[in-house]
Amino acid sequence: MWAVLGRLARLAVVSAQARQSVLHVVPAATEAFTIAHVTMATHVQEQGERIKCVKGDLFSCPPTDALAHCISEDCRMGAGIAVLFKKKFGGVQELLDQQKKTGEVAVLQRDDRYIYYLITKKKVSHKPTYEDMRKSLEAMKTHCLNNGVTDISMPKIGCGLDRLDWDKVSAILGEVFEDTDIKITVYTL
Repeated sequence: MWAVLGRLARLAVVSAQARQSVLHVVPAATEAFTIAHVTMATHVQEQGERIKCVKGDLFSCPPTDALAHCISEDCRMGAGIAVLFKKKFGGVQELLDQQKKTGEVAVLQRDDRYIYYLITKKKVSHKPTYEDMRKSLEAMKTHCLNNGVTDISMPKIGCGLDRLDWDKVSAILGEVFEDTDIKITVYTL
């Protein structure tokens, strides 16, 4: 028993030293996270290569990038950036015909790109949950992987009129796409 306790004590010391060295590698994370959250700090660093934020017009992204945004099951798209998607790509009846439910993704194909409509709530007047956002992102990831999509451009999904917290949404986005080579560009004005 004492031998096991001795090994555990050495492991705790090594683990504490490893945590300190990680915090030195990621100095910006030391202010945002405590030692208990070091895995998040390293995850954020890895995400930086996969997810990047840029200022600019979402619709000026490369024409080969897939696009993504959030809508409700009823496909109303009467406010926010959804109005621009509806005007630019149309296809409301095509989306409705797919009969997608909350937590799924409806897809349009226009020219050489896919447009993803993340169904994150039942009605336009409802607010999405982080769990429904995750499910919709998982559905989008599956479609991307099955169809060779390598680049997606999007706004800060769920964080405009739906008022989700971008830090939480971006963490979910990073977790969902962490095992892929898909690059995500987030546009802000």
